[in-house]
Amino acid sequence: MLVYATGMTRWIPDIAERQGPRYRAIADALAEDVRAGRLPPGTRLPTHRDLALRLGVTTGTITRAYAEAERRGLVGGEVGRGTYVRGAERPVPSMPEPREPADDGLIDLSVGQPAPIGIEGIMAEAAAKVTARPDFEALLRYQPHAGMAVHRAAGASWLARHGLAVEPDRVLVCSGGQNAIALSLMALASAGDTILAEELTYPGLKVAAATLGLKLHPVTMDADGVVPEALEAAIRAVGTPRAFYTTPTLHNPTQIVVPAERRERIADIAQAAGVVIVEDDVFGFLSPEAPPTYAEIAPDSTIYLTSLTKSVAPGLRIGYMAAPRGLSDRLSQAIRAVSWMTSPFMAELARVLIESGDADRIADRHHEETLARQEIAREVLGPYTADMPAGAGYLWLRLPEPWRRESFTSELLRKGIKVAPADVFIVGRGQAPQAVRISLTAPTRETLRRGLGIIADLLESPGALLLPIV
Repeated sequence: MLVYATGMTRWIPDIAERQGPRYRAIADALAEDVRAGRLPPGTRLPTHRDLALRLGVTTGTITRAYAEAERRGLVGGEVGRGTYVRGAERPVPSMPEPREPADDGLIDLSVGQPAPIGIEGIMAEAAAKVTARPDFEALLRYQPHAGMAVHRAAGASWLARHGLAVEPDRVLVCSGGQNAIALSLMALASAGDTILAEELTYPGLKVAAATLGLKLHPVTMDADGVVPEALEAAIRAVGTPRAFYTTPTLHNPTQIVVPAERRERIADIAQAAGVVIVEDDVFGFLSPEAPPTYAEIAPDSTIYLTSLTKSVAPGLRIGYMAAPRGLSDRLSQAIRAVSWMTSPFMAELARVLIESGDADRIADRHHEETLARQEIAREVLGPYTADMPAGAGYLWLRLPEPWRRESFTSELLRKGIKVAPADVFIVGRGQAPQAVRISLTAPTRETLRRGLGIIADLLESPGALLLPIV
């Protein structure tokens, strides 16, 4: 039933029996009601908060749902006026099937390369639109360090579609996720300062910290991610840590998704100690039902980082940072020091992809492809995939006895398979666990299945370790 009050409908979608992510179920229900005439053009929809309360979901889920509906052409939003129904849904163009790359004899499962899904045509079409612009010449000139206003607005739109509502003037355009990490460290710390990080962390952080002369201090983790008491202890031990770098959603390498209650506790601890959280959410699009980000929980003390590297294409080299207003100028100066600005041409290409909906379609395709590859891993490796969460693009494989990571990776390499041992992720001089990280997205499905089959055989036949040494 639809009830109207002061021009707004109290539309409540029926999503109880719908499968898949909640945000998509809401968008699907909205599409059905528009097609059936129950939501005529011009209807003002409930606010994010109101609909979230009525459905018992987060406001981030409603933000994603409305963004998905906008991508389909169903609704439009105006600042200060709300979200309105537009009309019928636009058809979504299909993408070609992925192609098999050249085989050099080595199956590399060590790098998190996005799966080949055949997006070359879409990218070429978007690039043609950019170069056809009458003001194209402006993209070849110097522009503001933090990015052109239209590109910062596109970044804000992209973040909103993935659950984070932020004003465009708090968004900075950067050259991918790795660049965002380095810029954040430059803005927050000086040589000799200490940064906190999970005891297992993204190797790119380690490289950036070492290059800038920063120390990394590990924070103990358990099956739910960073242990709050360990974070408190690390803050006391360091005294004045400049920041806490963390990937709470699909943590790299373990793929842990930190539960909501623990995120609240960690945010409270960091805020109380005056420690800025640097939140890397580059994998967030693969886990749409993840709890609220630190940027949502503690927006005044979190620098939020994401990029189009995993969700669209690594070669695009465009990322976005959402920062507290007090840190925006420092981040902008860091951009100036490193590169003066992020390429306006590439930022415009990203804007075209975002505003056309192609970026969403590509990201959804990557998500679907990742889920399909997880099924391959479960078929081939069985119980070794028990702890793999939905959407994980990596498998964190804890090795059974008598395997050790050094001998396991060496034996796999001898068989033509490359994986990443736990050593490359450990912070400081701690003891690395007997585990390896396996990328599920780098090769084609056929190559992945073949590589995982070799791994499965080795796991079940560790006899090589029992041979006598002579």
